Amino acid sequence: MQLFYKIFLALFIVFIGINLYVIEWGLGFWHEENAKFIFSMSAGILGVIIVFVLHTMSRLAAAKK
Repeated sequence: MQLFYKIFLALFIVFIGINLYVIEWGLGFWHEENAKFIFSMSAGILGVIIVFVLHTMSRLAAAKK
């Protein structure tokens, strides 16, 4: 995995961890005050998926040459 992908993967994992920490679990997962953290966490999860897709595509392009 290239350094570029590793940096973004670590960044997205840190964002997900922070959002899991700040969610008010006593209020409930889908409470209105937790909405901003849920959206941010889902963006982090989407970012992790995109990093893996880009890494896979770059490996396939390198193998094709």
